Amino acid sequence: MNKILCGNEMDRMPDWAFKIMAFIFTVTDIFKSPDARLDPFNIQTGQTVIDWGCGTGRYIKSASYLVGEQGTVYAVDIHELAITSARRIIKKYKLANVYPKLANGLETDIPPGTADLIYALDMFHMVRDSGSFLQMLAGFIKPEGILILEDGHQPRSLTIQKVKNSRCWQITEETRTYLKCSPL
Repeated sequence: MNKILCGNEMDRMPDWAFKIMAFIFTVTDIFKSPDARLDPFNIQTGQTVIDWGCGTGRYIKSASYLVGEQGTVYAVDIHELAITSARRIIKKYKLANVYPKLANGLETDIPPGTADLIYALDMFHMVRDSGSFLQMLAGFIKPEGILILEDGHQPRSLTIQKVKNSRCWQITEETRTYLKCSPL
């Protein structure tokens, strides 16, 4: 039942679940803007940021503004509806520095070693092969880059175990909501 409700280790959620999630986010974002969610990540002008598992695209506008015209935001997801949603936001706000990328499993055409920051919010619990996923993300990050990884709907202890087992990231900070990791 947990797998159905939370999407644990299913990789791609069904279309109906995505639509329900989008509706819930639309309603909750009326009462609390998601913009401040990125503040602790210290996104700087000119950086390249990857929003992995961008979902409805609720953070791409803020990320775009934070990196500025010299920066780049990749909005990545394995769900076609997510990329459609990201494209709508890009068009609505004229975000010339945001590039939607449909991932094919663990493959996408983002150049290796380009990201200053990758954030994966409320999606890590859905990844079936966390080791391969974390290794793939390590390929996109610069040597001094940062990964922000949120537990999602799984215990923190499981997230920590998965990060340690990947052998490509070290946890540098732990907050109530996410882990901050650096590449090994």
